[in-house]
Amino acid sequence: MEGEENSGPPSSGVFADWSLAFWTLCSVILPVVITLWCSFQRSRRQVLRRDIFRKSKHDWHYTDLFGQPTYCCVCAQHILQGAFCNCCGLCVHEGCLKKADRHFLCKEIMMRSNGEAHTSMAHRWIRGNVPLCSHCVVCKQQCGNQPKLCDYRCVWCQHTVHDECMQNSLKSEKCRFGEFRNLIIPPYYLSTINHMRKDKRIDYGKLASSYCKHWTPIIILANTRSGNNMGETLLGEFKILLNPVQVFDLSKISPAKALQLCTLLPYNSARVLVCGGDGTVGWVLDAIDEMKIKGQERYIPQVAILPLGTGNDLSNTLAWGAGYAGEVPVEQILRNVMEADGIKLDRWKVQVTNKGYYNLRKLKVFTMNNYFSIGPDALMALNFHAHREKTPSLFSSRIINKAVYFFYGTKDCLVQECKDLNKKVELELDGERIDLPNLEGIIVLNIGYWGGGCRLWEGMGDEPYPLARYDDGLLEVAGVYGSFHCAQIQVKLANPVRLGQAHTVRLILKNSKMPMQVDGEPWAQGPCTVTITHKTHALMLYHSGEQTDDDASSMSEQEHTREQTDEDI
Repeated sequence: MEGEENSGPPSSGVFADWSLAFWTLCSVILPVVITLWCSFQRSRRQVLRRDIFRKSKHDWHYTDLFGQPTYCCVCAQHILQGAFCNCCGLCVHEGCLKKADRHFLCKEIMMRSNGEAHTSMAHRWIRGNVPLCSHCVVCKQQCGNQPKLCDYRCVWCQHTVHDECMQNSLKSEKCRFGEFRNLIIPPYYLSTINHMRKDKRIDYGKLASSYCKHWTPIIILANTRSGNNMGETLLGEFKILLNPVQVFDLSKISPAKALQLCTLLPYNSARVLVCGGDGTVGWVLDAIDEMKIKGQERYIPQVAILPLGTGNDLSNTLAWGAGYAGEVPVEQILRNVMEADGIKLDRWKVQVTNKGYYNLRKLKVFTMNNYFSIGPDALMALNFHAHREKTPSLFSSRIINKAVYFFYGTKDCLVQECKDLNKKVELELDGERIDLPNLEGIIVLNIGYWGGGCRLWEGMGDEPYPLARYDDGLLEVAGVYGSFHCAQIQVKLANPVRLGQAHTVRLILKNSKMPMQVDGEPWAQGPCTVTITHKTHALMLYHSGEQTDDDASSMSEQEHTREQTDEDI
């Protein structure tokens, strides 16, 4: 009896242990199963969504959170997340994507034609989600201030109108393309060009004059990989305001192909806005040089810059700023381009000939817009470039990029890898040999800014120095004593060693390996001869709006010099 009584408790204890183990296992496995199921459903929705995006005529992009109160244009429900079209601005819930494709047309880049030439088109209205602080073109009162899908916006002229103010006459009214009509390529212009090409009779000037008196159509070339990765956002904002055919992503199409659109426009009318760093600008200017070789000089555009890179020295020189982080609306950027003045920029040929037997010499040729250098700044650029090639994901911010430059500059202050440069190189300016002091670096400048915003040639500004310009066919050659000296110049605590100005610069590297760079593209170079000569001019746009004190003083000095030159003539 005692044995039977004692056998009860152990069995209940075993049952309790198994029960605890079962529920513990469930508590571990169930969240994993739910997570896997949710991931499967999410990936399934993403596949279906990508399939809809691929087949759609809209330029859909998905967002997890809209930046302002948004309503679905199909079901009129308030939505926090969903898809929006980068071209026409249509916003829809994920479940309404297919209905939106069936019921709403996107912006037409070319008007459908039955063989007739068109010179106008009607408004293209979309209901709801009008921009904040927009006003009705009829009653001049604010639009979009009700918590529902309401009011209309034209996808071309961006005019907005209340539901109650929308009239039949307004629906059929001709669209004038609004504030940026001088920059937009109308769909009917491209259809007319296409029709004329079939008949082999094209008069661009006559066609353009029938559209607008001062028409300067713009082409947007954006590098989505530059600097702070803002290119993707800018592409969508420009497509909303312009004809999507005018906006190109340089990660998907080369500048040479994109610039062929200029050949469909009137002579010397096109303007190009390059959204990227100085390297992207150089890439575009090289493509423009190719147009000259092809005999397309009459279609050469003028180039403006929206600085998205790290250094942006060329952009700074032309008064477009040291960097763009979204602080200026896209509309204001387009206004700045319309008001900009045309100037010429010198471009230079940099020829690097390695030492060796005559028939074994290797020749490297670069095109320079900004500067050439040998020494500590080229070493910093080379180290930065090597680090970015290994881990490109780390270099997505302009601040991080500059911090890495600062690190390598501080390291070189201690190591001094480029010391005794004067013993390793010979410098000739216009054929005249220059005696070099004990330097670590030599910089050949074409523009006013260097090293991410420093006016190297001016230095502290307390000494008289020859005027530096970007269109005078002269190069400024300066020397630095090391990385610490570069840092002092950047904060205006020291002056550079001004070696002179010249039309032709020749530098001979005798018997060692040194870092060199052209416009931020660095490499390690052995014994060689570097020859820099004038190549051509580039047509650029100078932003004549806001200027810094340094810019204003520099421009006043240049204007004073021009006046003196005119008086002498």
